[in-house]
Amino acid sequence: MRIDLGIVGNLAEQMREVTAEGERAVSSAMAAAGSGLKNAWRGQIVGAGLGPRMANTVRSEVYPKAMDSLNAATMVWTNAPEPISAFDQGALIRSRNGFYLAIPTPAAGPKGIGNKRITPGGWERRTGLRLRFVYRRTGPSLLVAEGRLNTKGRAVASRSKTGRGAATVPIFILVPQVNLRKRLDLGRDAEAWASRVPGLIVAKWKEGP
Repeated sequence: MRIDLGIVGNLAEQMREVTAEGERAVSSAMAAAGSGLKNAWRGQIVGAGLGPRMANTVRSEVYPKAMDSLNAATMVWTNAPEPISAFDQGALIRSRNGFYLAIPTPAAGPKGIGNKRITPGGWERRTGLRLRFVYRRTGPSLLVAEGRLNTKGRAVASRSKTGRGAATVPIFILVPQVNLRKRLDLGRDAEAWASRVPGLIVAKWKEGP
């Protein structure tokens, strides 16, 4: 019995097509994994109460950008690495100058000047009220202001010439340090999406161009 074997078509062309399919599959799979991990991290951040603004600092990108590759990789990062890392790992925060950390109370309002973090100096400039230091032996010291609470529960200047309705309002709580508890587990999601990459490559390869 004689058996003749031969290759139908152009072998080099067929290999190029298979390679191109693999490059598309790997690049598409890495893009899907990066997008999935980005969305998972954003979901964690919002779920931890850190807000959508912090969540939207998470970004993803596939490399190389301009072409498909069997060596494609995805990168997921945040534009706010310090606060995200602190909530991911937990951290002990101390004042840089060795004094107090000023933690705003609800009476201080949600935002400082220009929608930035509230500081004692910025709060005084925004409201026109002066803060006064109150030392407490059995609890954290305070920065208070003489004014009134408006309907939103924020401290504002009193309009009464007689002082009716005026009160001493705590604006900042002063503490030497804050123990920031761990509220995120970004490594968990990273491992989960890394384990899905082989299956994503197979699925993308089956889909074709």
